Amino acid sequence: MSESQVQKPILLRVQLASSQNTVYRALSTAAGRALFWADSADEIDGVVHFRFSNGMTHRGKILAQEAPKYFALEYFGGSRVEFRLEPWEGGGTLLTVIETGVPEDWYAEQRAGWVTVLLTLKGAVDFNIDLRNPDPEHEWMNGFVDV
Repeated sequence: MSESQVQKPILLRVQLASSQNTVYRALSTAAGRALFWADSADEIDGVVHFRFSNGMTHRGKILAQEAPKYFALEYFGGSRVEFRLEPWEGGGTLLTVIETGVPEDWYAEQRAGWVTVLLTLKGAVDFNIDLRNPDPEHEWMNGFVDV
């Protein structure tokens, strides 16, 4: 790992009322990712082609998948993102996100970005609502959290 990368991973958890299968489909399918993560995120030959509302694009290779418990892919800056899904004892799913290999100067923004993504996921799978704002001026780079 180069000096420009952080040694500690980003680690976040969210409790979801939805089943593991529902959450896994949201993470692992183009239709699911389009509900909360990106305008589109089609998979072609094991690579997810993300297109975000602010015009950014990213291609992330799927590194591993084990329905309905685990999904991993390459993300921005060459990082690795893992999604671990476990049954929650009170019902629903405990989702743990671990991102490793984040460039040091991206760490704070990347961590905050995951909070937005995870809460938008919760809105989509638990409440069938889209928390994203379709106004292109309301993007992350302009200080808005309702991306």
